[in-house]
Amino acid sequence: MSTTLAPAEVEVEEPRDAEDFEHDRPWIVIVWNDPINLMSYVTLVFQKLFGYSRAKATQLMLQVHNEGKAVVSSGTREKAEHDVARLHGHGLWATMRQD
Repeated sequence: MSTTLAPAEVEVEEPRDAEDFEHDRPWIVIVWNDPINLMSYVTLVFQKLFGYSRAKATQLMLQVHNEGKAVVSSGTREKAEHDVARLHGHGLWATMRQD
């Protein structure tokens, strides 16, 4: 006598659209090195705009200075656009992209 086993019921998550993944990925704001702004000024801008401690702002400024760029914030596209605009308003070269 042979018995046929029915496959076990398994909940399968419906595949997500590529669009769903795009929305999940945060946007990052990158500040680029420039030959104009003083390091002390860049540090102050990071403290003022993002509320970073002096130590954190200095660390980011040194990363910009030594490596040419640093990620200074991340979040929604709207937040990134706002942060880039504020950085531009303070004379810093900033861009954004999806991480």
